[in-house]
Amino acid sequence: MSYSSATQQYKDVGAFSGTAYADPHRLIQMLMQGAVDKIAIAKCALYDENVAVKGENISKAISIIDGLRASLDKEKGGSIASNLDDLYDYMQRALVEGNLHNDVNKFDEVVSLMTEIKEAWDTIPLEVREQYAGS
Repeated sequence: MSYSSATQQYKDVGAFSGTAYADPHRLIQMLMQGAVDKIAIAKCALYDENVAVKGENISKAISIIDGLRASLDKEKGGSIASNLDDLYDYMQRALVEGNLHNDVNKFDEVVSLMTEIKEAWDTIPLEVREQYAGS
């Protein structure tokens, strides 16, 4: 699994330097939370009619999701990785559309999807994480 691309995406959007010490599982958690955080900022900016801040944070969220997509190992991940790739693609398109049309419902939909994925990711047992970290 290639995590260097995902790490760079997160660093590019101003994440703290803790990514250098994060294991791959934690890094994915940070990326997912980072995307949710950027969308929340964009949503506030939409309500404040601050187009620049809204656009900047949607762009950052899209970049983070791109990092998540780049970290997928479709060879080892099979249909799960393929389905996540499709879902991440959908989320990116929904964010573009939401940004273009000032559609807060699109932002909320992506946050809901990302939160659901993150909650599932958070429940992966340590022994499973360690097993795949070594392979």
